[in-house]
Amino acid sequence: MEPVMLQVWQRAFRRLHRTLILPKRLDSGCAEQAAVPASAPSYGSKPVLLVSRLYQPSNLRDVALDSRLPGEMSCKSQRLMQQAGLIHPSSPGCYYYLPATVRSMEKLVRVIDQEMQGIGGQKLDMPSLCSADLWKTSERWDLMGKELFRLKDRHGADYCLGPTHEEAVTTLVAHQATLSYRQLPLLLYQITRKFRDEPKPKFGLLRGREFYMKDMYSFDVSEEAAHQTYESVCQAYTRLFARLGLRCVQVQADTGNIGGKLSHEFQLPADIGEDRLLVCGSCSFSANVETMSSDQSNCPQCETGKLVESKGIEVGHTFYLGKKYSHIFKATFSNAQNKPAVADMGCYGLGVTRILAAAVEVMSTEEGIRWPGLIAPYQVCVLPPKKGSKVDEATLQAEELVQALGETLPHLRGEVVLDDRTQMTIGKRLKDASKLGYPYVIVVGQGALEETPRFEVICQQTGETVFLSRDGLLDLLGRVETI
Repeated sequence: MEPVMLQVWQRAFRRLHRTLILPKRLDSGCAEQAAVPASAPSYGSKPVLLVSRLYQPSNLRDVALDSRLPGEMSCKSQRLMQQAGLIHPSSPGCYYYLPATVRSMEKLVRVIDQEMQGIGGQKLDMPSLCSADLWKTSERWDLMGKELFRLKDRHGADYCLGPTHEEAVTTLVAHQATLSYRQLPLLLYQITRKFRDEPKPKFGLLRGREFYMKDMYSFDVSEEAAHQTYESVCQAYTRLFARLGLRCVQVQADTGNIGGKLSHEFQLPADIGEDRLLVCGSCSFSANVETMSSDQSNCPQCETGKLVESKGIEVGHTFYLGKKYSHIFKATFSNAQNKPAVADMGCYGLGVTRILAAAVEVMSTEEGIRWPGLIAPYQVCVLPPKKGSKVDEATLQAEELVQALGETLPHLRGEVVLDDRTQMTIGKRLKDASKLGYPYVIVVGQGALEETPRFEVICQQTGETVFLSRDGLLDLLGRVETI
């Protein structure tokens, strides 16, 4: 081996022996492969999550106020999420979802999976590229108009990017010639990207051209059975929003271009909401204005209450379809008499990315994001003291605390980050923590050096600040629900 190459390999092996190779954050916010001391804090074999290494680029945050695309309307959730480096605009109605947002969305998907599978839903994945033949058969190819993204393949065949999948799923079920009434109700759902050519995308993730949606489709033996399934899905939606701590209103709604005989929307009350709602102050009645006569002021249900108008963000929609699609595509099953019968259908949507943005919209302050606790990207942020400060030695206690949380509270593994940017003051890092919305922020300062260590704990959801011993802290965080 030549002397020069020998020296190169010797240096490489010495470097490998001294260090671990982990991503290093650059000033630009990008990551490179860089040497990190082998003594870096870790949970066993896993490195501690360090704020300096999380991809929330400061260069994106700095330009967030000016990064709105021409003509696009903004709102609080869009502004906060862009400033925090959670999303970044790509083209009108399309966004990059950065890692913290993906973490939150994956947690939301797990909550949705639990609720849908809890009522018998089975998850599948259908093609986003849909044949025009199916849509022409249902007569929605023309009905959808310009909202449908259309394209041709190299052979001249027409396709669309699916905004919804009634045609596709009914065709799938129709191909199963041996479906029995004993297998019904059949509930099939997916969580995928959807596409809709919005004329005026606005409000960030609240109204985009590309978005994530949960769409479920049910097949039942009769109209009565289909109504029971419809009710069970509505109850699951109510449970889901309750778990997220979101006040959601179920309102009567128009069936629109989906069709069917019955429809409800699930609305989050919000001033920027695009839907106008009428809610009775005396009973449980509520409806979208579209379903009511323009001059109606008395409640049609209790007949005594007055209807009050408010605005809402639609985050879910349910439809009883009857035999609209199953008849067209011949989705049949063998009934108890062993004769073919057409299935009764329903379809049920949840806007995954819209729920995420709507939650930020209704829960956050003007200065900082507040997440539903269950789906916050990270649950806990630990702040060690500023480097060179009088309590600099408490840094070791901060690192030990992070390790202790991961070892003692298994449900918090991967949920605790250490803000290692100790060149910054505690105040500046607290401001960042508030913007990003960690449910719990732990400040490790002078109290951590006392004979009985105490930690300052800021509960961002409630705005409370408490001082706790290590045992008290473990007790508090032990009650945090994760998914």
